[in-house]
Order: sequence, then C-alpha cells, then structure tokens
Amino acid sequence: MQGGSSGIARCIADVRAAAGSTTFLAGTLSLKEENEVHLIRFSPAESELVCDGLFYHPNEIWDLKSCPFDHRVFSTVYTSGEGYGASVWKIPELHGQSNSPPLEQLFTLDEHTGKIRCVLWWPLGKHDKLISIDDRNIFLWNIDASNKSAKVMQKGSADMLPNLRGGSWDPHDHNSIAAITDSSLHCWDLRSMKKSNAIEHAHFRDVDYNPKKQHLITTAEDEFGIRLWDLRMLKYPLKNLPGHSHWTWAVRHNPEHDQLILSAGTDSTVNLWFAKVGTDDSGPESPPGSPTREEQPLLNSYTDYEDSIYGCFRISQALLAEKMNLHVLSVVRAHNSTSLLSMLLMRLPIVPSLVLTDLPFSAQADLFVVHIIGVVELLLAILYTVLWYMELMRWPDSTACDPRTIASQ
Repeated sequence: MQGGSSGIARCIADVRAAAGSTTFLAGTLSLKEENEVHLIRFSPAESELVCDGLFYHPNEIWDLKSCPFDHRVFSTVYTSGEGYGASVWKIPELHGQSNSPPLEQLFTLDEHTGKIRCVLWWPLGKHDKLISIDDRNIFLWNIDASNKSAKVMQKGSADMLPNLRGGSWDPHDHNSIAAITDSSLHCWDLRSMKKSNAIEHAHFRDVDYNPKKQHLITTAEDEFGIRLWDLRMLKYPLKNLPGHSHWTWAVRHNPEHDQLILSAGTDSTVNLWFAKVGTDDSGPESPPGSPTREEQPLLNSYTDYEDSIYGCFRISQALLAEKMNLHVLSVVRAHNSTSLLSMLLMRLPIVPSLVLTDLPFSAQADLFVVHIIGVVELLLAILYTVLWYMELMRWPDSTACDPRTIASQ
C-alpha cells in the first residue's frame, strides 16, 4: 500500500458518502505505539491501495463508523483510561499536504458508564440522530455537527437481558434497530425504547439488515456460520449457511446486490455467499431433520489468511474484506461487477464449469462476449434450419428439391 504504515487494526469502515471512489477508513489498535486512522482509497487504474491520509488518534480504536452523508465525518469507540469513550471526528481539508493535520473532535458521547460497544449511523441519507450502545444501555442522540453538540433524546435499558454486544439500524425504518446480546437478538422501537420481537437461545456476534428487502436480517453466530431471518416469522431461520469452523465475527450485505453476502471469522476465512431470498421462499426452513431443498450458495471461500478476521464491510459497488493488518492490505479482495458477472457465467448452462473469480474483469468481459456471440450464432443456425425446413415443406413434390430433378427440367 502506498503512503501507509504497518499496524494492527481491528475495525474498518466504508466511506459511503465518498461518491465516485472506493474509499474506506481503518483504525489501529496498539498498546505500545501511537494509534492512527488511515484514509485509504482503492485505485482501479493501478489496482492498488493508496493511503490518502494518516491521522493520529489518542486511544486504541475498538469501533469505527463513517458518516453516511459526510465523507469527512466518522465516529470511534476507544479505550479511555480505565474505561471506554466514544467521539465523532472530522477529517480536515488536506490540500495535498504530505503531513496530515490533526483530526477535529466535533463532540463526545459522554453519558455512558459501561463498556461502549459501538456507534450506529442510520445508513440511508442525512439524519440528525445517532445511536450508541454499551453493555447495559442504548442511547439515542440528537446531533448537530455544525454546532458540535450531541444531546441524549432517549435511553433504553437492557434490564434482565445479558450484556449487549452491538446492533444494526433498520434502513427501512429509522425508528427500529436490532440489538444483539450474548444469547439473543431483540428489535427495539426507538420512540418508546421498548423491545418487541426476539430470537432467543442463539450466540450472536453480528447482525445486518437486508438493504433491499424489508423485515429480513442476517446474523453471524458462534461456531456455525450465518443465518437469514424474517422478523415476522422467527421460529426458524429462512436459511442456514454453515461455512466457518470457528466464530463467525462479521457479516455484511452488498447494498446494490443484496443477495451477495460477505462473512468473516476467527477461522481466518472470508466467505462470499449468493443467498437468494425472494417470492419463491414460501416460508422459513423446516425444523432439523426435515427434508430441505439442496442448493450451493457459497460462491467463494478465501482462506489465504493467517490471523483471525474481525471486520468486513460494504460499499456502493463492492464488498471488501480486510485482514486486520494494514501492511497486508494489498491482499484485499474486491467484489463488484466482476463477482456478479462471474456468478452469472457460472450459472449459464453452456459454461457450467467456469470458475472466473480470479480472472481480471477485462478477461471475464471478453469471455462473456465470446459466449454470447456463440449463443447468438447457435440460435441463428437453428432459425436458418427451421426456415429451410418450412420452405421445403411448401413444395408439393419432395422430388422438386432434388438437384437431379431440377437439372432434368
């Protein structure tokens, strides 16, 4: 990677508001060295990662999220002395400087007394609310970045629930979130801060809403893989997708192609799934032991990593997974239209054995064109044969088409 430095990182976030570029943030987690936030851009022309900015951060970063409507604003959760803190920061204008200026701290989320787990931004468009989650509470904040202020609007308590671990904000309803604990998932109404439907007796590590279909979520679970759920029918999951041999730590949908899902875990594996959930799915999966429909949703599994993988994220045209080590960011895999095209090619009956995910996009496009031309030529040949046969059947005497008959005439 050009312009960056090596360091251990545990969190990564896409800069969704950076239109026209593939940009993301990574935060380091170091006990002995200074911690940093790296602003990284993928350059498709050179097929490499470029560090556009490296900013000092005062503490170890445990959670990092980018603001979905301002590409220069982001939040972090960090250790602060013996406790935890959370702040919202702004990246200064760089103006081509070789040395990045310091970050601007807009405000802190300082009402927490427990261990802060994460900060959530509503994923669609501009919104003046922010959510922070600690072990026992969910806070809804009213934020004003221009005045550098944040005020608590609502607070919900976990009561008798196990410790909260994180959550996801419903992109279809800004009044609803899904929060996970060590053994359950609960949906919360932010207006009343009351819990509604729940999934019990499961060990969740992460949760993500389907960006296109309402009521659908995907969960990452200990020693299993991922599961797809309909929040209206929680007795059984819609799909079980095992694929990890240890804890599945993170799961994310592609925002443009919601059937593409990325999962990562402590088994040093990143899985890319094609999980179709549509009108042909009449209901949840049958209980264990019942016959189920056979399918192969795992598109690819990346196992060339040595360490545990704790983060994956989505961007408008790509899904990226990152091995939590900045000096090996060059091995980040990008899944944009390349993977979608490969997926379509692998499902064409004419080329059932093609495996193209490791080919350059230009090569895949060329191969796609060749096969399309072949299909068109085949169809034209069939059409020509049918027309010739129809013309032949129009003759009253089949011998009229015999060259010897024509010659004798």
